[in-house]
Amino acid sequence: MTNAVQAYSYAGPSTLTHGQLGLSTSGGRALTGPQAHPRFFSGLLTQAAPAAAALLAVADVAMARYHQPRPGWTRDPVVTCDGDRLRFESFSACGGVYARLDVLGPALDGEVVDRGTTNVDVNGPLREALARVGGRDPLHLGVGPDELAVTTLDGAVVEKKVPLPARWLRGFAEVQVIAAGFDLRAELQGPLAVRFLRSLPKRAGADVWAVPAGRDLRVSETRGPGAVRLAGAGRLATLHPLLRFARALRVYGPATADDHMASAWELELPGMRYTLCVSPQPYRGFSGEGAVLDDLSSDTAADDADVVGMLLNFEPSVELGLLAERSGLPVTRVRAALTQLGTAGRVGYDLHEAGHFHRELPYDRVHVAELNPRLLAARRLLETGAVRLTGADTAEVTTSGGVRRVRIGEGACTCEWWFDHRGSRGPCKHVLAARIAARSDAETPEVVV
Repeated sequence: MTNAVQAYSYAGPSTLTHGQLGLSTSGGRALTGPQAHPRFFSGLLTQAAPAAAALLAVADVAMARYHQPRPGWTRDPVVTCDGDRLRFESFSACGGVYARLDVLGPALDGEVVDRGTTNVDVNGPLREALARVGGRDPLHLGVGPDELAVTTLDGAVVEKKVPLPARWLRGFAEVQVIAAGFDLRAELQGPLAVRFLRSLPKRAGADVWAVPAGRDLRVSETRGPGAVRLAGAGRLATLHPLLRFARALRVYGPATADDHMASAWELELPGMRYTLCVSPQPYRGFSGEGAVLDDLSSDTAADDADVVGMLLNFEPSVELGLLAERSGLPVTRVRAALTQLGTAGRVGYDLHEAGHFHRELPYDRVHVAELNPRLLAARRLLETGAVRLTGADTAEVTTSGGVRRVRIGEGACTCEWWFDHRGSRGPCKHVLAARIAARSDAETPEVVV
């Protein structure tokens, strides 16, 4: 599969001078429609130092390759303005760490010009300037060019072209589905949060468990009751520069702990939250987790996504029940539609608020159909007549490597994929094909003679 190319075109570089932080924007969509250089916000960041440090942390994740580190391309973060907050998001180059900074209403004092999503330029000089921000003075922030800059663009364009791997795009979709299944597992107040994070091993590849101990967490090499696994403790490194501002740490994970679990780490800062989601292993990007495949295999997901997508309006929180009421669809189909929209980068998930949110990632969507090869392979199996239902919950799938026997409900299969992963990375292509066939069979009306 070839990589897409993300082309950034900025009216000028982002700058931070004399207390004025101007973030240059490139492409994207606003309520007023597609924009070359959208302008979303102009006003004060009332908490300048933590905001600057956290924005730098988001940019650091975009530059990082945690598995087999090596120099590479930097992808610019995206920002979404939904009227009452700014959400900055990035993915690591290796696809195993997702970062988001939510700058909330209490930390913003200014004018929302429009709502939408765009890329923002984070260049070398800006990074150096952000690292020097300190003290308690507010910082003026402009997301997008001001009126003067808009009317005086003189060709001083900053252009960047970087590869945009399919796994990076798929990761945005996988994270929102995986995170929606997380529970809050622990919450530590400021001093305890700082002490725990500083107690983590410094080795980048360290594999530990965070085990609840009263109101605290302790680091263990073995699983304990209620524990959350952290494989690659070094992937939380961007939290450390923020510890001086930390008010609380919240840890999220699946309801049932196992040896193949992702986790999320949310640091509460003054007027904002910084969240990291990390994959089950440093070498595993979120793109291969397969959490989206069952929803995407639904015959109605694409059409339902068209309906639900028209109801999204860059609101701070997307309520499943409200979308179901407005669309006339059951909640299960709305959830599958949101997964479909997630593959196009149009939906994220906020763990703190336990709800989805709307964004529009500014990239070429022509490649979206190619982003789930397992699902494409499953549909090819169906098209070639390789699937035979053998019972209410069983099927046989004939492949060039032999006949694969599938238990549909359990998601078990006799193929090598299932033996290697045991369902920890989503269903294999044979299970997907059998599930699609079973749904189609159940929906086919009986002919009475």
